[in-house]
Amino acid sequence: MVWGSMSAAEVEDKETHGPGGVSPSCLKACADQLAPIFTYILNRLLELCEVPSCLKLSTCSPVPKKPSITGLNDYRPVTLTSVVTKIFKQLVLAHLMKVTEQLLDSLQFDYQANRSVDDTVNMGLHYILQHFDCPGTYARILFVDFSSALNTINSGILHSKLLKLTILPAICQWITSFLTGRKQQMRLGDISSGIQTVSTGTPQGCVLSPLLFSLYMNDCTSSNPTVKLLKFADETKLIELQDGDESAYEQEVKRLVLWCSQSNLELNTLKTVEMIVDFRKYHSTLLPPTISKSPVSAVENFLGPTISQDLKWKSNINPIFKNGHQRMYFLCQLRKFGLPQELLMQFYSAVIESVLCSSITIWFGAAKKQDRNRLQQTVKTSFVLLCPLFRTCTIQGPETGQEISRLTLHTLDTAPAFWQALQNFIYQN
Repeated sequence: MVWGSMSAAEVEDKETHGPGGVSPSCLKACADQLAPIFTYILNRLLELCEVPSCLKLSTCSPVPKKPSITGLNDYRPVTLTSVVTKIFKQLVLAHLMKVTEQLLDSLQFDYQANRSVDDTVNMGLHYILQHFDCPGTYARILFVDFSSALNTINSGILHSKLLKLTILPAICQWITSFLTGRKQQMRLGDISSGIQTVSTGTPQGCVLSPLLFSLYMNDCTSSNPTVKLLKFADETKLIELQDGDESAYEQEVKRLVLWCSQSNLELNTLKTVEMIVDFRKYHSTLLPPTISKSPVSAVENFLGPTISQDLKWKSNINPIFKNGHQRMYFLCQLRKFGLPQELLMQFYSAVIESVLCSSITIWFGAAKKQDRNRLQQTVKTSFVLLCPLFRTCTIQGPETGQEISRLTLHTLDTAPAFWQALQNFIYQN
């Protein structure tokens, strides 16, 4: 592996140097001189299949998951390591992604080229809707949640799984060395704890952790063609396409529980829920699956992009419209303060458009025209604020009949013939 000058250049100057005390700005300024030295060190460590303790020293800080804290489970432990260690891990990550690209499960959507978390939902919906083409069918969706998934990974089990994927033994041993015997201390504000040794799990916030977990779960698959196991890192969905026979679904749930037990992972029975999508006119009550002697709770919708039991998207679009509309107030205030148009456009893209387009590839195609018009009105109002000379209108495409949004010019009091001629030219072209 080669430590290039670009590896250090990607480190931000404001990034915390971590427990190693190496300044990011120093690495960037001396990247050309340090590159051959660190290249030799990294390759030598890979040959030795070992990570020295100074590179495994980390500081762990609790970061709140939500505004109101009620217990320790509301914190996420984020681990901070040395900047040198971060660059080493990025180089190993790039190598792992390259060699495992063709080895990952086809239904694992994390670290796959041209795939995202939205594709996981889209693929699940595709399986369900395609199944509904047959009469008398329904679907059961089990949303699986793991308890502290990254913190419970067993390094020995991970090592054997990596070897089965034909990853170089030296890389496997280097990863095992990195995960075992880690020196870690807790920090809260200015107070730090003593240093403890940790040998289980992967560090939270480490760039390697999500990919290692994906590889850890790579052999967690369905053995029945009517059951689809979709994965995006630790987000797992078990979809059973039913025609009345519940045996396959029950069997796959048992296989999942057994796999978790063998892989040292624990299912969170409180957050693991099931949603049943059933449009049959006459249907009986379905018994929920049982995990660790506890029945799984049934829900009518599931958060993320909010998926409803009737597969309609109003409950997902309403909060999107509300959030986008509320943020319009700040755009109005910034315009009143005389902020330049370029900055207004950046604010709109970052704060408003990002909300309106959240998971848009999932729900927009199935949204009702009324809901689409509400969102389009927010876009129109934004453009009126951003470009006072322009207003937006909706016209019908001449061939497809689809709605097309375009900007048109206001007819101004001054030189109306000029503006009208310019407007006609825009429409014609």
